[in-house]
Amino acid sequence: MKLILVRHGQTASNVAGLLDTAPPGPGLTELGIRQAKAVPTVLAADPIGAIFASDQTRALETVAPLATARGIDVAVLPGLREVSAGQLEMAGDADSIHRYIGTLFAWLGGDLSERIPGGPNGFEFLERYDEAVSAIVDSLIGAAGPDGCAVAVSHGAAIRAWATCRAANADTAAVAPVAPVAPVAPMVPVAASSGAAAVRGRHLDNTGAVVLNRDVSGIWTIVDWQSEALGGAALDQPAASGPTS
Repeated sequence: MKLILVRHGQTASNVAGLLDTAPPGPGLTELGIRQAKAVPTVLAADPIGAIFASDQTRALETVAPLATARGIDVAVLPGLREVSAGQLEMAGDADSIHRYIGTLFAWLGGDLSERIPGGPNGFEFLERYDEAVSAIVDSLIGAAGPDGCAVAVSHGAAIRAWATCRAANADTAAVAPVAPVAPVAPMVPVAASSGAAAVRGRHLDNTGAVVLNRDVSGIWTIVDWQSEALGGAALDQPAASGPTS
């Protein structure tokens, strides 16, 4: 089973550098719309059997072109939401960003007891996201069988945290920097690199993606980690990623 976790397109809060995590949240910028429109072409070769998104506006707007192109209804899963910023919601100062990102890095390093002020700890976040992924697995098996492929549009911090904490090969996954690609070029596997520290250091630009495979025993492994927008570097801007969301 293949799961493609795609970060949503750019929002105004990404550009402003705000911790904007609460639903429903903002919609896409003009660049974000272009990023979303590029996704169907990039994923054209994938035999997608099911499509999912969080219930946050930016995820729903990002997934819409793909769903239309494939003629597949989007299943909305609130569990795919961004990691809540809690008391730091809508903050953009350096200290708040550091506290939020620092907590996420603690989770990626194995300390799931760390808690975002007024928000979740790592155990709570993973329980919520695990439930959403389990729903994806069950739905995909019903729609396409155990060898099916699903796309889920989610959020930057949430994708990084779940994939890194849950993938069996997070210490040895393909995590080297991705070479620039032409617009609408297909995703390609990234080269092997230096393990967990490198995974923790990787980011996801808007409409970047992490691709995972699930074996018959239920073990997930990272296959690709595409940091750039799926449409290529031409659809990225320095402010496109934002601190999260």
